[in-house]
Amino acid sequence: MSALERKWWTLIAVCTAIFMLLLDITVVNVALPDIQRSLHSSFSDLQWVVDAYALTLAAFLLTSGVVGDMFGRREVFAIGLGVFSVSSLVCGLSTNPLMLNVARAVQGVGGAIMFATSLALIAGAFHGRDRGTAFGVYGAVTGAAVAVGPLIGGAITSGIGWRWIFFVNVPIGVFAIALTLTQVAESKDPNRRRIDWAGFVSFSASLFMLVFALVRGNTSGWGSAQIVGLLVGAAFFMVVFLVAEMRQAEPMLDLSLFRRPAMIGASICAFALSASLFALLLYLTLYIQDDLGYSPLGAGVRFLPITLLSFIVAPFAGKLTGRVQARYLLGSGLLLVGVGQLLMATTHPDSSWTQLLPGFIVGGAGIGMVNPVLASSAVAVVTPQRSGMASGANSTFRQVGIVTGIAGLGAVFQSQIVHRTIATLSATSAGRLLTSHGGSRLDLALTAGQVHTLAQSSQLPPVARATLLYAYRVGFSATLNELMVIGGVLALVGAVFSYGLVRQRDFVASGIAATHEARQLRGVNPQPAAGEVTTQVALSSGGSGNRD
Repeated sequence: MSALERKWWTLIAVCTAIFMLLLDITVVNVALPDIQRSLHSSFSDLQWVVDAYALTLAAFLLTSGVVGDMFGRREVFAIGLGVFSVSSLVCGLSTNPLMLNVARAVQGVGGAIMFATSLALIAGAFHGRDRGTAFGVYGAVTGAAVAVGPLIGGAITSGIGWRWIFFVNVPIGVFAIALTLTQVAESKDPNRRRIDWAGFVSFSASLFMLVFALVRGNTSGWGSAQIVGLLVGAAFFMVVFLVAEMRQAEPMLDLSLFRRPAMIGASICAFALSASLFALLLYLTLYIQDDLGYSPLGAGVRFLPITLLSFIVAPFAGKLTGRVQARYLLGSGLLLVGVGQLLMATTHPDSSWTQLLPGFIVGGAGIGMVNPVLASSAVAVVTPQRSGMASGANSTFRQVGIVTGIAGLGAVFQSQIVHRTIATLSATSAGRLLTSHGGSRLDLALTAGQVHTLAQSSQLPPVARATLLYAYRVGFSATLNELMVIGGVLALVGAVFSYGLVRQRDFVASGIAATHEARQLRGVNPQPAAGEVTTQVALSSGGSGNRD
């Protein structure tokens, strides 16, 4: 097979795997209420369905890239596909929440391996203008997966059951593995790097302890020895991680990247976007299905405004990067995301899903504005030789945002929905009777998200059942509004940092342009050196815009 044919097979293999990976992330959200009913899961279990995956993805992402460089990106990519496919099968066969969440954690490991090596495989197979075309196709595939994910997930869950959102990965994974091993060329880094075990272990331990403390805080008590110990342990291991990275010759995360304010701004932007609206998708899904009563397919259809708007706006934002400074696009995008969440913070017990529609539209446009600019900005502040590390760091901040966002917002959700529902029940005679005779059972049902199961119990008279469901809707809508305000404020803070820190003069491409201008003023030959040409071509998507 010629090199020309092989490179396009490489693109097909990578795009197939990444489409499956990203589709699985988005389809899981709309299946969560069905998973809860099927496995009798608590609310904490549902958090871990998403968090277990995102946590291992964040922990393994940077290290997986080094492993691919050391042992061969094609082989490691195929291993990642295998891990993801087998764990998907186990997810579909799960008989209890623990089994599902452990399998989801293993899925995250496979996903990290695939993410870390996918772009390197494309970059190694394509050169010149074809490389730009290949990355454009890759970007379109990722956008399409995010856009259609809720609809496909809703259709599968409503039609043949939630287990099939995992089962469908198996034949796709087998096809992608066969294609990778037979059609994709192998590549390695001639300068072999070593795995930063100290950084990997300390970062993973810190993140796990923090998330576990946030998820268990309401149940165990925030002042309990267990939670305090976990929070102290998370802080300790984070300090160990930072010290280890400063002392390592080949760190997992090179902290010198953050000497440029633009890198700090891009990282804060990635974290704020994920910890706000992306983390809130879990609670929006529960609201649309559990509170408003829509099917998984109905929920998927109602999420289309936010996903389609982000897909439509993204190409226009990408084209603007050459004309408008990245800080304005990132800051304005996060501003829209924040405003969108504040628009959604207006639900009440009698709301329909259309109450969320203005926020979906504004927030979706904001996501579409941020995503392509954030991707290019993360690598535009470093030389091409360090673009892999910069891109991996930005992706890690995204995943850490999702993990901590879901856990932190979940802690607020669990405490506030119990408080508000019981307060509403206490305002009626039927509600007071319900709380006095079944207080512990009611608290457990509210904490676990099993209110509808309790309401359907034959032991409850019709009046008590109606009173409970209405009080739950009052509590759910008020708590959702509070979460939206928190997410909106977080996004607005991220917008402020994006405006202030993502300075165009920090971009490597802008620095080269300034060098050429200085040469021209001094009468020196303005032709760039060979290395500078490479840098300009590689970072042209980052945009130079006007200098500060």
